[in-house]
Amino acid sequence: GVTVPGANNNMGSNQTISIRGASAGNVLILLDGVPVNDPSVISNYFDINLLSIDQIERIEILKGGQSTLYGSDAVAGVVNIISRKITSQLTKPTINASVAGGSFNTLRSSAGLNGRLDKLTYLTQFSTIQSRGFSAAADTLGTRDFDKDNYEQNTARAQVGYKTSANSTLSAGVLYSRYKTDLDAAAYEDEKDFVATNTNKQVNASWKKNTATGALNLLYQYNWVERNYLDDSAYVSNIFSTFSKSNYIGRTHFAEINASKIFANWELLAGADFRHHSTVQNYFSIGSWGPYTGPTLRVYMAQLSAYGSAIYNKNNFTTELGGRINYHSEYGSNATFTINPAYRLSNAVRVFGNLYTAFKTPTLYQLFDPYSGNDSLLPEKGFIQELGIDFMQGKKFSGRVVAFNRKSKETILYTYDLTTFAGQYLNASSQTNYGFETELQWSFQPVSFRANYAFTNGTTKSRFDGTGAAIGKDTSYYNLYRIPKHAFNWLASYQIANWVFNLSGRVASAREEFVYGAAPLTMQGYATFDLYTEHKFEKVKGLRAFLDIRNFTNTKYEEIRGYTTRGFNFMTGLLYSR
Repeated sequence: GVTVPGANNNMGSNQTISIRGASAGNVLILLDGVPVNDPSVISNYFDINLLSIDQIERIEILKGGQSTLYGSDAVAGVVNIISRKITSQLTKPTINASVAGGSFNTLRSSAGLNGRLDKLTYLTQFSTIQSRGFSAAADTLGTRDFDKDNYEQNTARAQVGYKTSANSTLSAGVLYSRYKTDLDAAAYEDEKDFVATNTNKQVNASWKKNTATGALNLLYQYNWVERNYLDDSAYVSNIFSTFSKSNYIGRTHFAEINASKIFANWELLAGADFRHHSTVQNYFSIGSWGPYTGPTLRVYMAQLSAYGSAIYNKNNFTTELGGRINYHSEYGSNATFTINPAYRLSNAVRVFGNLYTAFKTPTLYQLFDPYSGNDSLLPEKGFIQELGIDFMQGKKFSGRVVAFNRKSKETILYTYDLTTFAGQYLNASSQTNYGFETELQWSFQPVSFRANYAFTNGTTKSRFDGTGAAIGKDTSYYNLYRIPKHAFNWLASYQIANWVFNLSGRVASAREEFVYGAAPLTMQGYATFDLYTEHKFEKVKGLRAFLDIRNFTNTKYEEIRGYTTRGFNFMTGLLYSR
């Protein structure tokens, strides 16, 4: 049920996470539990290229409507990216380092240090990636001399904590990341001097107090994203724009306070958060019509929310009731609710049902763009139902089956009138997505196996097609854009002595790509296979070597039509932590 179109294209490609068929911007990204957004992007979506995989400890995914606890954008789910934590319990610091190289002349390295000094904890981490890459645009003929699109990324992070009492901690941190990537002009169209330079700066502070029966949390985060695009005139792929330079800045302030309390059969949570989004955008180009300077877009919006939930647990029955009230500076107020009952039939089997409402607020661009913005837009609203069962047989076997149905109304579309050449964002459609997911996990040391299958389907009802072209009256059409109806993933693992071997694969059915003013085109289904092995050295404590081979059958396929995916590729290197 989780798809990331663009994940296997060239480094620096645009990537959006989709859960259960949701469109871009309907999955909320959290970094260590705190929402991260880019208000300069049309969908308000955070660019995950700004995060280094070497600084990530794990990724948690919550599916279903999560707006009651997490607010706007959590319509289909939440992806929580957990950074590396302070692991040292002693005054002696812990050191971690890695170096790896592989296909496309890629070199990746990372180094970090964390430790404790009495009541003070500290962590620093630096990562870098450089890759010669390959042409992002697909050269179907193989004779057009498309150039390779380079990529380089640098990420630095620091975190400190101070124990203010026996059960409370004050923390502060900074994150800086920057990547530079070559871009191509369009699908199947090369560009030799088009460069994007994207930067993220983040500052955070929090205070947490834990007791035996509850907790109190206060936090603040400032996030600043800048995107710069430069297409100079040395190579001209479009006579209407021989030179272009654009700058997009998005700023987010997020502040939250929440408290939890545990009673006999109850767990209570109450909180409030404030979000302030702003953007400044500029564009300049030179082409066959002469120089053009676009109007500067300088706008902001704010949200203030209060939320709460109550979990009741007695014998084999558990239920959660929750709600959120959100006030938006442009359209006013809206509310959500959550009802999540569950009943344990036995120690091994549990059944559950979930009812959620969720919302996505209109973005700054959709509201205020000088050409297509609409300040009368309302939030998109979703109603989600789930019914499922999970089961477990000790630690050796577990599984889960979930059916879901999501209906969204007032969904926002970009619409375009071919007669007036005018575009505008409108609450112009309703969408339905439904399906089911299965997960199985089996472990019998030294062998383990896990697999998941997802069936996803959906329709949009609108008087506009998926590209915004008018089609007359309300019409229903298939709405899985770049998302497979059938997806199957599996992983087999074998461990012996100091060796680990993982064999995995993914199968995806055919997907559709919308084409303006025409019928959608079909991208064929595919299957890929990966192999990972790791060896731990006994004589050098903390040192491991790995080999990661992706798509070892060299399968040719598309995730985004007109753009190249990675064929056979590998990375190999050393990991050290002590």
